[in-house]
Amino acid sequence: MRSDFTVCVILPAYNERQHLATVVGRLPDWVDGIIIVDDASSDDTLSVARSLKDRRLTVLHHDVNTGVGGAMVTGFRAALDAGYDIVVKLDADDQMDVSELPVLIEPIALGMAEYVKGNRFRRTGRPASMPATRWFGNVALSFLTKVASGYWHVFDPQCGFVAIGASTLRRMKLDGIASGYFFENDMLIRLNVLDARVVDVDTAALYGEEISTLSIGHVSRSFPWRLTKGFAWRFVKRHIVNDFGLIAMLALLGAVFTLFGFIFGLEEWIQNSSAGVVTSTGTVMIAVVPLILGIQMLLQALTLEVQSSPGSAETRTYARLQAGASYHLRGAVSPQAEREQFSRPQNGGQHR
Repeated sequence: MRSDFTVCVILPAYNERQHLATVVGRLPDWVDGIIIVDDASSDDTLSVARSLKDRRLTVLHHDVNTGVGGAMVTGFRAALDAGYDIVVKLDADDQMDVSELPVLIEPIALGMAEYVKGNRFRRTGRPASMPATRWFGNVALSFLTKVASGYWHVFDPQCGFVAIGASTLRRMKLDGIASGYFFENDMLIRLNVLDARVVDVDTAALYGEEISTLSIGHVSRSFPWRLTKGFAWRFVKRHIVNDFGLIAMLALLGAVFTLFGFIFGLEEWIQNSSAGVVTSTGTVMIAVVPLILGIQMLLQALTLEVQSSPGSAETRTYARLQAGASYHLRGAVSPQAEREQFSRPQNGGQHR
């Protein structure tokens, strides 16, 4: 797993003294850098981190707890300053399979993606080790995040096993990224504005005796509102400010027609009902036609956005590459040949 790119793994750590040394010890030799960000832990996580003997290791510390997003921003800045090519987020609680790092990095190395994230549901649906409450929350949150981020092919947004290319990371405004558990969702929203291709890959879910500090109550209270604001910001930024196109035109006209039809029809119905007057057919049509037309425009805008989800085609392609052995048995192109074909520049140019 060595090539001409360098890989850095960031471990945001808050009260993870029990698992930290184990996770670091499992990182393969081809990982070039390891950055541990102790987020003002109340236990001796910082001492454990500093006691680890690994030449690749850099330990950073926050005096005030900033949340996983704040810790990752600190790690991102350090990784960019050090000049690494690919940056990976790996939780320090030992709930991620380190052996899957190559699967997470390969789509970026092949030029297929700018951001890769794990999906714990692609293999068998709900993992047997995942508590039912987490599963239900992830399903509901995944749909809301699809709407907010525009990545309709991406599932399991709360999976923190992700990798990003340094060139894409430099284009992001790190100061604005959410500091808490909303970090993963906010990353997707911001990546969509950049039209970054996101590839979803199969990853395992490992649960032991760890207790999650992310409460269902906190998610249900704060995430829907933050996703709504994120959707509005992303839509305006990408479809109106950066590139006013068909999606924006259909959405804006659809919203105008829908609101006009609904408000006009409601107003006429209230007035005529109060006066005991039968509403004329013409008045009904004035309300119904814009309403139907507006809803159709909104649905068409939604359809176009779903079809243009950046990275959906690459996710399907990489899934086929992962299952390359079965394709080879049926006499198809070998996985290695397919990788070389995908990454080869076309018409003398560079692949995307």
